[in-house]
Amino acid sequence: MDALKRLYEITAFGELLTQPGVVLMLATGVFLLFLGIRKRYEPLLLVPIGFGVILANLPGAGMGIVPEEMVRYDDGRSMNLIEVAGEYGIMNFLYYMLIKTGFLPPVIFLGVGALTDFGPMLRNLRLSLFGAAAQLGIFSVFFVAIAVGFTPQEAGALGIIGGGDGPTDIYISILLAPHMLGPIAIAAYSYMALVPVIIPPIARALCTNKELSVNMKKMDQLYPAKREIKNMAAVKIAFPVVMGIIVAFFVPTAVPLVGMLMFGNLIREIGVATGRLTEAATGPIMNTATIFLGLCIGATMTSETFLDLRTLGIIFGGLVAFAISVAGGILAVKIYNLFSRKKINPLIGATGLSAVPMASRVASEIAIKHDPNNHLLQYCMASNISGVIGSAVAAGVLIAFLA
Repeated sequence: MDALKRLYEITAFGELLTQPGVVLMLATGVFLLFLGIRKRYEPLLLVPIGFGVILANLPGAGMGIVPEEMVRYDDGRSMNLIEVAGEYGIMNFLYYMLIKTGFLPPVIFLGVGALTDFGPMLRNLRLSLFGAAAQLGIFSVFFVAIAVGFTPQEAGALGIIGGGDGPTDIYISILLAPHMLGPIAIAAYSYMALVPVIIPPIARALCTNKELSVNMKKMDQLYPAKREIKNMAAVKIAFPVVMGIIVAFFVPTAVPLVGMLMFGNLIREIGVATGRLTEAATGPIMNTATIFLGLCIGATMTSETFLDLRTLGIIFGGLVAFAISVAGGILAVKIYNLFSRKKINPLIGATGLSAVPMASRVASEIAIKHDPNNHLLQYCMASNISGVIGSAVAAGVLIAFLA
C-alpha cells in the first residue's frame, strides 16, 4: 500500500482535483491546435502557442511562465538567466531571454520585411493613406479601455490589437503590460486568423452593392495617373532607407520594429548581392523565432493568469478594436469618394489592417463575387502594406507616451 500511495503521489492526478482550471486550459490549448491544424488558421503560430498552453498547464511539469516578481530576490536584484533556468526551468529561461527583452518581435519584423514587396504601395501611394485610417480601432479602444478601468499602459497594449499585427502586439505588451501578454497574443493571432470571418459582414453592413462593385482598373483607365515611376527598382531600394530615417526622426520609439522591417525589405530589393541574407531572414531566422515566440507566449497562459474577467475583457476589447479598424478604413474611403471623381472601392480601406496578405485576399474575393472581372488584390496590398507600417508607428507613439 505504501508503494501504491507513493506511486500515486508522483503522478499529477491529485493536482487535477485541486486545480480544476487546469483542465479548461488544457482544453484551450487543444482548441488552438485544432484551429491551427484542422482549420489552417495561422498554423505557424497557433500550433506552437497551443502546445505552449498545454505545456504550461501540465500539472507538476513546471513549464509555465512565472510572474516577474518571482525572479527577483528580496533585496530587489533580479536573477540572471542561469539562475532562472535552474529555479524555474527551460521555458522561463527562454521567455526571460527572448521575450522579456523584446528580442523576438523585431527579428520577426526583419523576416516580414524580407518577404514583403512594397511595389503595390509605391505605385498607389494615395491608397496607402487608408492604411493610416484603419488604425482608428487602436486609439478608440485605448480611450474606452481607460474609461472602463484599465490603466493607460494596459489600455495601450489592448488597443494595439486593432492594428492586426501580432509581433507589434507582443512587443508593446512586453513594454507596457507584460502581465497581459498571453491573452493579448492569443486574441491578436486568433482575430488575424479569423479575418475571413470578420471583414465580410462589416463590409456588407457599411457598403452598398454599387460601392463593392467599383472596378479599380476601369477607374485607372478613365482617370490615368499623371505621373508614373520610371525606375521602380531604384525607388524600391531607396524607400526603406528614406522611410527608416523619417520614422527615426518623428517616432524614434518605433525604430526597433520599423527599422528591422525596412532593413529586411532592403536586402530583399537589392537582389542577388544580398540573396543569402534574404534567405536567412525569411528561412532559418524567422522560423526559429516563430517557434520560440509561439511556445513562450503559450507558456504564459497558466490557469492562474488566464481565468479571470479581465482576460475576457481583453479578448472582447481586441475584437472591438479589430472591427473598428476595418470599419474605419472603409469609412475613410467612402468619405474620400464624396470629394473625388475617381472612385475607390471601399474594400481597399478594409485592408488597412496589418494582416498581410490575408486581408487583401479576403477583400479581393468579396469584390470578385460582385464583379468577376474586378481583381483588387494589387490595390488592396497598397493599403495592407501601409497598415503594417502604420501599426508599428502607432505602437511607437503609445510607447513614447506610456512607457
